[in-house]
This record gives sequence, C-alpha cells and structure tokens, in this order.
Amino acid sequence: MDDHSGLGVVSPAMFGIGGHWLPVTTGESGAFVFRSADAGRYAKCVPVADTADLAAERDRIVWLSAQAVPGSAVLDWYDTGAGACLVTSAVSGIPADQLSAEDRRGAWDRIADAVRRLHEVPVSQCPFHWGLDTMIALARDVVAREAVNPQFLPFEQQHTPPTDLLTRLAQQAPQRRAQEAHDTVVCHGDLCLPNIMLNPQTLDVSGFIDLGRLGQADRYADLAVLLTNARETWTDEEQAQAADVAFAERYGIALDHDRLRFYRHLDPLTWG
Repeated sequence: MDDHSGLGVVSPAMFGIGGHWLPVTTGESGAFVFRSADAGRYAKCVPVADTADLAAERDRIVWLSAQAVPGSAVLDWYDTGAGACLVTSAVSGIPADQLSAEDRRGAWDRIADAVRRLHEVPVSQCPFHWGLDTMIALARDVVAREAVNPQFLPFEQQHTPPTDLLTRLAQQAPQRRAQEAHDTVVCHGDLCLPNIMLNPQTLDVSGFIDLGRLGQADRYADLAVLLTNARETWTDEEQAQAADVAFAERYGIALDHDRLRFYRHLDPLTWG
C-alpha cells in the first residue's frame, strides 16, 4: 500500500471512512497520512498510543481556525480502540519549498507578513504551550532514547554526542527563559517551508498546516526554524543572507543572532 505496509498501518478504512485515499509519504511525523482522491481532504491516522497527541493537534487546528489565521479546518474525528483518525480540509496551493528560488523570493515578503500576523494573535487567548521548558524536556527524552537523527543537525554538530549538545544548550536556559518571558507569541512550532502553503499564481500565503506543536513560545523558536530551513533552498550564501535581512525588515525586527543560533541548535534535538 505504501512505505508503511507490513508495519501495522493505521488507515481511514479502519475507521469506516469511505472513499479512495492515497498515502502521503513525505513528512517526519510518525502518523500515517492520506490524501483523498479529489485532493480536498487529508486523514491523519495513529495507533492508540498516539491518540492523545493527535487529539491535541485537532484542538490546535480548531482554535487557530477561529483566529483569522488561514489554515485547514477539522472535518471529522474518529477515536476507537484501534487508534484515532483526524480528517481535515486541504489548504489550497503548494508548499513553499516547492517553489523555485525566484518565486520563493517573490513570496518572501508575503511569508514574513503571514508569520507576523500569526505572532500578533493575542497570546493571552492561546491555551497551548510550546515554550522553552517544553522543548528542553522533549529534547532530554529524545537524547535519552538515543533517537536524535544526525541528519537534522547542523553539519558541524553531526559528529558531536547529542548529550554534549544538550548540555551546552541547557547552560543557556536561564538566559533564554528570561528572554522568552518578555517576548512570548503564538508560535507555529514547526515553521518550515513545507508547512507554509502558497498560491503558485499570486504567491500569497493560503495557510499554515501541521499544527501539532502550535503554542506559546519565544518568537525565535519559529524564526530559527524558518530561516534555517529557507537557507537550505536559496541558490547561494549571498542570497541566503539577503533573504534573512529582507525577512527581518519586513517582519519588523532586528535579528538577535544568538537567539537564532540557540533555537536552531535546540530544535533538531526535539525530533525522534
């Protein structure tokens, strides 16, 4: 059926969801994701052990859809002894990483505007958290399980023991925690280019997807992921540096490169 066949696939059919569903094999989550044949819906299915995490993502989608921030909508929710399945509407357009470098540069100001609008949602109204303490706790778990993927790390860190990397970051935690307290916003939590959908004709942002980590956090938790991921897609280092400057100017911030570096190094340790 797909790359997961033989590994206990949890599929829409297990929940009695009709129609023809095609497996989606991109992405890093452990969920089984399917797209409807008409491309209008997505189904994310998980075994029972991951039901709570998927329910939390469902709640985040419902909440964000009420905040005038474009994204998907929850269509159906299934929770059985076999696991759970979340059905959402598709967000029109294509992921930002699938644009040419030229088109992505043309959309860059629009992306900065959309991220700023997300970060301007009143944080007092957000019931979800994705802050420094949550990230470090998750990183400790991933590192303890020896589940860090070296390919997610910056090249210069790929041969350093993850325990050493985490120790260095933990030493900065008091300073970063104080910064977070004064600069908390509603963050996407995984603000990489594939999670930003764009209209390929107008280059407008049509919505954010994959909201499982959305919550209150230091804005640099988002900015570090986005700028690092985008840096890998520009044609050369000069263009990458120019893009960072252009984003900061449009977003309205003087970039703190120490904070960027901290979250750029912490994020890879939270996946595993």
